[in-house]
Amino acid sequence: MDTSISTVTTSPLACNDLGSPPKNSAVSPIHDTPTTSINSSQGTLGRHLARRLVQIGVNDIFSVPGDFNLTLLDHFIAEPGLELVGCCNELNAGYAADGYARSRGVGACVVTFTVGGLSVINAIAGAYSENLPVICIVGGPNSNDYGTNRVLHHTIGLPDFSQELLCFQTVTCFQALVNNLEDAHELVDTAISTALQQSKPVYISVGCNLAAIPHPTFSREPVPFSLSPKLSNKMGLEAAVEATAEFLNKAVKPVLIGGPKMRVAKACEVFVELADACGYPISVLPSAKGMVPEHHPHFIGTYWGAVSTSFCAEIVESADAYLFAGPIFNDYSSVGYSLLLKKEKAIILQPDRVVIANGPTFGCVLMKDFLQALAKRIKHNTTAFENHCRIYVPEGLPPKSAPEEPLRVNVLFQHIQNMLSGDTAVIAETGDSWFNCQKLKLPKGCGYEFQMQYGSIGWSVGATLGYAQADKNKRVIACIGDGSFQVTAQDVSTMLRWGQNPIIFLLNNGGYTIEVVIHDGPYNVIKNWNYTALVDAIHNGEGKCWTAKVRCEEDLVEAIKTALGDKKDCLCFIEVICHKDDTSKELLEWGSRVSAANSRPPNPQ
Repeated sequence: MDTSISTVTTSPLACNDLGSPPKNSAVSPIHDTPTTSINSSQGTLGRHLARRLVQIGVNDIFSVPGDFNLTLLDHFIAEPGLELVGCCNELNAGYAADGYARSRGVGACVVTFTVGGLSVINAIAGAYSENLPVICIVGGPNSNDYGTNRVLHHTIGLPDFSQELLCFQTVTCFQALVNNLEDAHELVDTAISTALQQSKPVYISVGCNLAAIPHPTFSREPVPFSLSPKLSNKMGLEAAVEATAEFLNKAVKPVLIGGPKMRVAKACEVFVELADACGYPISVLPSAKGMVPEHHPHFIGTYWGAVSTSFCAEIVESADAYLFAGPIFNDYSSVGYSLLLKKEKAIILQPDRVVIANGPTFGCVLMKDFLQALAKRIKHNTTAFENHCRIYVPEGLPPKSAPEEPLRVNVLFQHIQNMLSGDTAVIAETGDSWFNCQKLKLPKGCGYEFQMQYGSIGWSVGATLGYAQADKNKRVIACIGDGSFQVTAQDVSTMLRWGQNPIIFLLNNGGYTIEVVIHDGPYNVIKNWNYTALVDAIHNGEGKCWTAKVRCEEDLVEAIKTALGDKKDCLCFIEVICHKDDTSKELLEWGSRVSAANSRPPNPQ
């Protein structure tokens, strides 16, 4: 963990390191930062909270107003460097804060009490599962109402106001209930610093009558956070490195696989350093796509069991040793628990722990420190990579479409591949876009995000909004299914309001295709919308927007040309009409295995 956090620039974080300022940002140690007095109108709880957000790199906070947070919003608006981005609903505000945190390293949203809090909580749970530090702020009841046996609106009709707090306790790492000013400074600062240290969301409830009141604890500019760095146990680190080096150096064809927890461990760059030193083939789990540069000469693709990149699973599963850095093995990432891996061959690195096969475990060892030290002890071994080179056959291209032939999904993604550059970022929605986007080859600097662990449909609309707001130098390319879009479509409006220019590919195949593959039924068929007409209605002549409906490759080529050319400054919404059964082969394989895992009979009692 970096030791200090101060004012940051708007550049995105390298390798999506969460809770750390971007490279080349202005970072000031705590003892070098003098504090200055501020006038009483600014020495309030609301302004202190706003200043803290700006200080850690949050320049945009996603909001939905409600009577309990209106005064707090006034103070956020008054803070230089902080923009209040009003969203259509709380769920999308939370998803936007999630997307913002993926790019900037930390995000924030603000909603009202209970009706707002219980609406945003699904997005906060997703951020928790993905290890994203999101500051969730709620405008709470008047501090005088606590303990009075009064019944308030926006509650379930009981005088106990703790329902929202109890719900957030399981999906945040710290909860601050601010209902007096004496300890407000401490609670706010503890909450924010805890989010940064643990890379998890936190909950801050601020009494609606407290935000505007001056208090002596807010009379000076807050000193920038100085976060205590996490340190490895030196003896444990040395022992773990020695045992791992011995294990790997005697292997004939070892491999490296990166996992999603490399991000929270801030170990993406050192993982590549180890790859350079050892010469092993490197792969990533699907949820870590984008965390390892795919232009690396030893990168062999995504390891996802039976739906891996071609020739990747063969190399990984035939290895006699594999090092997994920050993996998450759930039923989805393991393709219904069907990975052909053996524990006795595996070294599992977690952010602060190393487990070597069936042997020793070393705690208090940070992944970043471990990989750096291991790179100096590992022997260069290219055997497995040479095996990959021998068996590898380049992927073919989809058959050329006949004139006016209905557009196939594999043809669509062939054209999306050609759109990618270091100035783009891909957002992949839950569904077949997971599998089609996973096959995209990311050029240097191209961002990539999807929600693998939580898998909440509709996430991508808000995440696109947040990511684009966080990094205005990248053009977001979002791939969204029609069923998912129906959940959260409203906040295309917010993208237009803020002048964003993403390219949204809406795959219209008439239903929840990923669910169809797992278990089909009439509930997976949805009402078809005229999606381009919907977006045109949302546009309503305000902002820059362009829509197109494509049915064949010729239409698609023309639409992409326009989106990248004349309409490059517009939000471009391209509705792609697909056959309901046109899916990736990977989804078909994955779905059958997940279905089998879901339908296992109960164990005998």
